[in-house]
Amino acid sequence: MAVSRRSFVRVAAGGAVGSLFTPFVSARGLEAATRLARGERATAVGVPPGAIRLDSNENPNGPGAASLDAIRAALDGVCRYPDDAVDALGAHVAASYGVSADRVLLGCGSTDVLRAAVHAFTSPDRALVTASPAYESPVQEAGVVGAPVRAVPVSNGDLRLDLDAMAEASRGAGLVYLCNPNNPTSTVHGADAVKEFVARALRDTPTLTILVDEAYHDYVDDPRYATAVPLALDNPRVVVARTFSKVYGMAGLRVGYAVGRPETLKAMRPRVLDLGVNALGAAAAMAGLEARAHVERERALNREARAFTLRAFERMGYAPAASQTNFVMVDVRRDAKQFREACKREGVLIGRRFPPLDTYARVTVGTMDEMRRATEVFRKLLATA
Repeated sequence: MAVSRRSFVRVAAGGAVGSLFTPFVSARGLEAATRLARGERATAVGVPPGAIRLDSNENPNGPGAASLDAIRAALDGVCRYPDDAVDALGAHVAASYGVSADRVLLGCGSTDVLRAAVHAFTSPDRALVTASPAYESPVQEAGVVGAPVRAVPVSNGDLRLDLDAMAEASRGAGLVYLCNPNNPTSTVHGADAVKEFVARALRDTPTLTILVDEAYHDYVDDPRYATAVPLALDNPRVVVARTFSKVYGMAGLRVGYAVGRPETLKAMRPRVLDLGVNALGAAAAMAGLEARAHVERERALNREARAFTLRAFERMGYAPAASQTNFVMVDVRRDAKQFREACKREGVLIGRRFPPLDTYARVTVGTMDEMRRATEVFRKLLATA
């Protein structure tokens, strides 16, 4: 019997117990379910039946067959703590980069890794530098530790990170959060630009740590781009965060990791959630690492649906940013919150507002069928004054 992501909990748990958890699996989106964005709650509670979920940058296709098989095989062991499974996953991740296990730090999603970095490398005297807008988790954690935040606006027009301004802002700071490709703007910087930024920032502040978040790494097609993992393996002031939540389709399983020098990860290790990776997530992630054909298929499906969505907005007379991710960011030339609410009334859920880009809508790339239906809704709403 084929088990999809949406039916897995019912199969695994059975009966009424499974049905209690089904809405939390089928209603995609930790981000949509839990985040507060400047007083605007994005919630999955009360999602209309049949709504198209394009609000949380998840992979609509879910894990591959190998990962689902690994989850089923691991079910009998869930009564045990996941130490062995987590150790095995760490070794697998390390082997995929050809490095020793002490150069990999697992986390409960990459958000756990980001939190650990902020707590390790910022303080009331050591600021966090980030783009505005970027993924908000590091800013939230800076508030927990009392670290000042230096938020550098993205470039006008193309929505790319302003690396020159971020380098200036990093003087005397503790941590730079460099999301590349950037969420929510979907833009990317090439390998040379990142190397130059790192060299400049560390020349001015040798004690600075730079965290490069590569959550959307697998979706990038720009030939100028390359992972910053080699930088992180060579330089103790650089660390890279990755996740299984995107191309691997495991957002609900919460598995992420950092790659870096042992001395860098040593500072972060006590700050990640103890036993934060569960046995089922570890099993699924290990299988996913081996399933390169599945990853390539997901890349191709996303590329096709993304191109369709970008063309659709362009034909409507709107200019989306050059997306290198599984979402698009487009200036809809009206209040983004109101546009989001109008979309919801039509059965399409899109991302929340991202100040200061108050007229921009972030739209996750779903399946081709979802995007065909969703773009018809966008066309109808954007044609209305």
